[in-house]
Amino acid sequence: MKTAHVIGLGKSGLGAARLLRHQGWQVWVSDGQDGDGLRSQQQTLHQEGISVSLGQPYDAQGLSPDRPHLIVVSPGVPWDIPGLVAERHQGIDVIGEMGLAWRNLQPTPWVGITGTNGKTTTTALMAAIFQGSGLHAPACGNIGYSACELALQQDQPAARNQPLDWVIAELSSYQIESGGDIAPRIGLWTTFTPDHLNRHYTLDNYFAIKAQLLDQSEIQILNGDDPLLRERALNQWPDALWTSTQGKLGLPRNGDRGFYLEDGWVMDRGEAIVEAKTLHMVGHHNQQNLLMAVAAARQAGLDGTTIAQAVAQFPGVPHRLERVRTWQGVDFINDSKATNYDAAEVGLRAVEAPVILIAGGEAKAGDDRGWLGQIQRKAAAVVLIGSAAPQFAQRLGEVGYGPVEVAETLGAAVPRSAALAQTHGAKVVLLSPACASFDQYASFEHRGDDFRACCGALGDSSPG
Repeated sequence: MKTAHVIGLGKSGLGAARLLRHQGWQVWVSDGQDGDGLRSQQQTLHQEGISVSLGQPYDAQGLSPDRPHLIVVSPGVPWDIPGLVAERHQGIDVIGEMGLAWRNLQPTPWVGITGTNGKTTTTALMAAIFQGSGLHAPACGNIGYSACELALQQDQPAARNQPLDWVIAELSSYQIESGGDIAPRIGLWTTFTPDHLNRHYTLDNYFAIKAQLLDQSEIQILNGDDPLLRERALNQWPDALWTSTQGKLGLPRNGDRGFYLEDGWVMDRGEAIVEAKTLHMVGHHNQQNLLMAVAAARQAGLDGTTIAQAVAQFPGVPHRLERVRTWQGVDFINDSKATNYDAAEVGLRAVEAPVILIAGGEAKAGDDRGWLGQIQRKAAAVVLIGSAAPQFAQRLGEVGYGPVEVAETLGAAVPRSAALAQTHGAKVVLLSPACASFDQYASFEHRGDDFRACCGALGDSSPG
């Protein structure tokens, strides 16, 4: 029997393990973490015939007495750790979870969406447009199903009645790096700013990994409003389609083939497709997300009327500028997905000043100057949480910003922010952390859910 080792017991690892077991592999999963939740999953997988080892970091020298035929790596596992490099050099088939999904789903055309920011909204909107056109086109990857979970569903008898028309896959740099020969029909690149440099080391490496997806795509669509993409990608894909919110003249090239805004409408080769204000999401950046989703839909052959109807019905994306409650005249906005400075800067731009900002978590490397500038322009006060609170308080002090408080947890930060909103006449309390969540939460979704719960716990009386 063929043997497979799946490294990492997150959503991706679960999907990969179950897909391989379904296909007759002997599967063993390892995870360096331990805890009640993982032990519960361990018991469930054991009942399914899948072995699980917890609390043992991956070691190529000997967690398993026998070399597996296949190693599947979850996105959170660095691709260049010495053990995996050694396994590859010794001829072991080592791939990422997304690469395994591609091996099973490649007869279906894919749309692959990558980018530092904007990819989740673009992916969700695109899936809604495709599905509104009557296509079976689920979102997967960083959003929705894990890609292997989707592949497993398609390997079931019930799937014969509803075969896939498209795969709409959100792909992080981690997933592309380990994805092997993933070759979408349509590849999109939403934005490019420094991120994940603790994993990829240099901006050039980070760019090259993202570019791999576009290199392997039949059709390339890029954000023409992004300065680094214009600088680095303009000559790399001479036939690419570009988008711009700045009108036809904002397109870097191929103006007759690009997608742009004109008089508030998304335009495709002179044809008005959908009015931009139809999208019920705030912020200039979401107009760019709309352009990219419409461009992909048109390249897939969808008609303008159907696209416009789907955009009008799209509710938005959880944890990305999501209005969770209006209380005492103050809107509480969940932007937990803003896990870096650039995304948090975009979140601040999208809301009306003055705002009470809740920020902090597990700090990332990056250029914080644009974010700090937006705080100075838009925020009446900043309430800090998580392990980054001392660092952020120091940086805000260095730029001369004064009204900063440390609340440590969302349970304390939300009621305090509500009180500050009343004091300063702010109409918005914005959770936009500019940080990863892992110091206090399992994921940004977990953090956003806690924010939602804390907002729901606010009473009907005035805050103290």
